[in-house]
Amino acid sequence: EFRGSLEANAATAPLSWFRTGGSAQILMTPADEDDLAYALQRIDADISVLVIGLGSNLLIRDGGIPGIVIRLGRAFAEIRIEPDCRVRAGAAVPDVKVARAAAEAGIAGLSFLRGIPGMIGGALRMNGGAYGGEVQDVLLEARGVNRRGERVHFDLASMGFSYRHSDAPEDVIFTEALFQGQPGNRDAILAEMNVITEARSSTQPVNTRTGGSTFKNPTGAKAWQLVDAAGGVAAL
Repeated sequence: EFRGSLEANAATAPLSWFRTGGSAQILMTPADEDDLAYALQRIDADISVLVIGLGSNLLIRDGGIPGIVIRLGRAFAEIRIEPDCRVRAGAAVPDVKVARAAAEAGIAGLSFLRGIPGMIGGALRMNGGAYGGEVQDVLLEARGVNRRGERVHFDLASMGFSYRHSDAPEDVIFTEALFQGQPGNRDAILAEMNVITEARSSTQPVNTRTGGSTFKNPTGAKAWQLVDAAGGVAAL
């Protein structure tokens, strides 16, 4: 009774910004959250499950990916503006689209999402942040489905956020987030987003397929400085 799509030996190169990698044993795209829960309830625990978002920081090996690869589709890509400056977004919504929707609605506080090249699901998993803001600054609650197909909810405290990390169980596939913003001026917010766009364009190769922020900063140091001191990416 699964209503989504299943594809055997599916090409994974189109799923990653690097456009490399072997095939996925099974590529699954559930129709909605109910469909995702239905499928996870019936997948043997010994079969590996991997969720892929935009693939912006993803390097897929030539040998491919065993087990099941899940991509969340249109049913997980909705944005709703709610009362009291709240924004509800599906896990498959690109971060930049959430920032833009909030700006158009005159909701401040979410502009930093403009600087994160990924989806909301990934931002929840790693407490995504950029340009002075992090998910932990604006998240009210998150929803997902665990490996047993059970729906789970998290408030901010239970997410256990720290720098580029969340204590949420590894088997949870996030499906939705609710963010809290503040009243703001649309034009001022859009101007702030333009500053972020210009800053990224002037300091990062945004039009090139690169790893971007693949490396997170270790305690007391900056990743780019360590890579540079090692002789650049070629040395790695």
